[in-house]
Amino acid sequence: MEKVVAIIVAGGIGKRMTTNIAKQYLLLGGIPILSHTLLKFEKVSSINDVILVVPPGDREYVQHSIVEKFNLSKVRSIQEGGRQRQDSVRNGLAMVEDAKGIVLIHDGARPFITTDLIELSIERVEKTGALVVGMPAIDTVKSVEGGNWIKETLQRDFLWFAQTPQVFRADIIKKAYEKAYAEGFYGTDDAEVVERMGITVEMMRGSSANIKITTPEDLVLGEFLMDKL
Repeated sequence: MEKVVAIIVAGGIGKRMTTNIAKQYLLLGGIPILSHTLLKFEKVSSINDVILVVPPGDREYVQHSIVEKFNLSKVRSIQEGGRQRQDSVRNGLAMVEDAKGIVLIHDGARPFITTDLIELSIERVEKTGALVVGMPAIDTVKSVEGGNWIKETLQRDFLWFAQTPQVFRADIIKKAYEKAYAEGFYGTDDAEVVERMGITVEMMRGSSANIKITTPEDLVLGEFLMDKL
């Protein structure tokens, strides 16, 4: 088994949550959302190290109130995030020393990822080199233009909603990020940065419960899922 490093991205402040507390620190079932997420990765035996990326100025708080409090022994490094998510991932990647291993990138605000999905994504990427967890589109998707007029209805059979984790061989994701920054490119997710390299990325079915908590409504749904899962 190759060395696997997980980068947990929790560098945002969560403007859509409309609270004074960053969304990843809000309580879910009495425990910070970020703690729920990190505890899942703590349980996965194939994860060797966790690199945690947090908002600027939060490193000491996270170290004492989350990492030490919940005995998260796999968190090897806590880095400060950047202006955008891609900048935060880049800061995490800078701490990945082994270019021969595997890098898994996951949103800190997705606490309902399962250990089974984490393990399966790692197993699959050892063969494919690049993988994204996601879900097929269920609703009809429209493309709109000026004035919100419908331009066309997209073929739903070929549309998926990307989630995390997104998993790559370390050399692939490192080279992809170097190219993106050299060319001033910002993607909407890590897979898009890799796709620009001409590398085919596998889409693996995830879970509808693997939500990213970004709004007050998501937090309510999260509390419901805590009781059901």
